[in-house]
Amino acid sequence: MKYKVILFDADDTLFDFQKAEVVAFENTVKAFGMDYEASYHYEMYHQINTQIWHEFEKGMITQEKLKVERFRRFCEQAQIAVNAKDFAKSYMEHLGQCSFLLEGAYGLVERLSQTHILGIITNGLTMVQEERIKKSKIAKFFKTIVISESIGISKPDPKIFEHTLQQLDVFEKKSVLMIGDSLTSDIKGGINFGIDTCWYNPKGIVNHTDIIATYEIEKFESIHEQITHL
Repeated sequence: MKYKVILFDADDTLFDFQKAEVVAFENTVKAFGMDYEASYHYEMYHQINTQIWHEFEKGMITQEKLKVERFRRFCEQAQIAVNAKDFAKSYMEHLGQCSFLLEGAYGLVERLSQTHILGIITNGLTMVQEERIKKSKIAKFFKTIVISESIGISKPDPKIFEHTLQQLDVFEKKSVLMIGDSLTSDIKGGINFGIDTCWYNPKGIVNHTDIIATYEIEKFESIHEQITHL
């Protein structure tokens, strides 16, 4: 068996973050007494949020500022007279309550935990991920769950991978595989650190970047079979 340690990204790799985001955002908007229209409110927020996380990965904004800034931009664009800090706090509380696993995630992790050391590395906010991930039913299968905000380092910085392996008492990089859906954080981060990577690409997106994973997998249910044969 080539790999002893499997590191997973969390959102959109094991957890259905889009579903969680949709539910949490709708509940937040309604909590402020506003009429909610997904095609307007959520689509606007989703575009803003995607952009600001890209800015974060590039080091253009801090995670602390990101928490509120995305909602300041949303309220400004939607012309909503709501305090962005209050909106952000409510949203994170609602998001923390939304923990939805992708189909097949539990079975995959359960099987791999019998033969591998497992860890999670997530570029998330502590308040949210503590609730969504550490209290989920798959948390017990992971030896460590590293949340970027908690340690002040985020993917693709190789230091977050170094920190994770220290938590696992693992020092051989060749025995580690990183699995994630994001080329710019999961795969680039793994490459920066010098470990093998597996790009989980269920939508069959064409990679037009120079970030090349060691492996690419489209079907979630085939991950266990392919890993155990590596």
